[in-house]
Amino acid sequence: MDLKTFTSSIAQIAEEKGLASDKVIEIIEAAFAAAYKKEYGKKGQIIRAKLDPKTGKVRFWQEKTVVDEKMIYSEEELEKLKEKRIKGQEDKEEEKKIRFNPERHIMLEEAKKIDPDTKPEEKIKLPLEAKEDYGRIAAQTAKQVILQKIREAEREAIYEEYKSKEGEVISGIVQRIEAGNVYLNIGKTVGVLPKEEQIPKEFYKPGQRLKVYVLKVEETSKGPVIFLSRAFPKLVSKLFELEVPEISTGQVVIKAIAREPGSRSKVAVASTEEGIDPIGAAVGQKGTRILVITNELGGEKIDVIEWQEEPEKFIANALAPANVLEVKIKEKNKALAIVPEDQLSLAIGKEGQNVRLAAKLTGWKIDVRGLESEKTEEKETLEKEEKK
Repeated sequence: MDLKTFTSSIAQIAEEKGLASDKVIEIIEAAFAAAYKKEYGKKGQIIRAKLDPKTGKVRFWQEKTVVDEKMIYSEEELEKLKEKRIKGQEDKEEEKKIRFNPERHIMLEEAKKIDPDTKPEEKIKLPLEAKEDYGRIAAQTAKQVILQKIREAEREAIYEEYKSKEGEVISGIVQRIEAGNVYLNIGKTVGVLPKEEQIPKEFYKPGQRLKVYVLKVEETSKGPVIFLSRAFPKLVSKLFELEVPEISTGQVVIKAIAREPGSRSKVAVASTEEGIDPIGAAVGQKGTRILVITNELGGEKIDVIEWQEEPEKFIANALAPANVLEVKIKEKNKALAIVPEDQLSLAIGKEGQNVRLAAKLTGWKIDVRGLESEKTEEKETLEKEEKK
């Protein structure tokens, strides 16, 4: 086995897989250690290898754990333990000591002869003679270790990369649709867009490019699973960050979002600098910026409103496009919005959507009434009080 050629070829494979150079060396070292143990080692031994990437030379050592008399079972204790097992009386709490194995353990007295400063439970390295000749079985073992380690390293790299992208928007291409779930090619792996995270009534087809929100990344026995979303409210804010420079630089901030995916969203914005119109910046000249976002969301309507610290003003803005005459703050986080009679249906919205989104956006329970209805109710209330 030519070590330099072997090292070079494995490094090339790992580079194609997008792995870091130190990870490549770690994989090679694990492979050499496995091959050495298969060819020259004994059962139970822990063998490590260290590769010098410049020379291609590999040094080997056996690793043993330093133990003292208190840490290991005596012959008598082992006999008692054996009897308990036969009788089915084994107590797991008693399994605090270890069975001495000369291939894995070294007594403290012996270890101190090698390293006077060593302590119990520490690892000690026993140098092994370097070998360069390996048989077919050892080489096959090394190959299996390499393939396994590369798979593990790939999974780890993918997990770390996409874990860092949680809460971000990425592009993906629809690969396939199975059992209602949409699988997208997102670069180095495939992400899943579950049915509950899809925009209602949105149609997906293979080859279609979509922007998706990275909801969460989970590690499983089969590798990392990247869960994506098209319905999450923060997808809207991230799309605004991509399209509106003032938002990405912090000159305009998104204070709140209320969304009913595929139908309508309300976005509250505020300016952090004087002279900047937050709504104008978010919408863009002639609505160009918001049009891009609306198209990306399949035609979802987006109301951009100005955030206000005073709840009366904020609630009035949130009920846009309706014109609100007055907002009365009630107890228990309730508010009454009064609008012209001809604006009542607009303020409430189709199936109550406008007032529902306004309530989500502001955090207030909003009751909407027409001006004439409110006047009539106030008159009736006054009459009742006078009668009393």
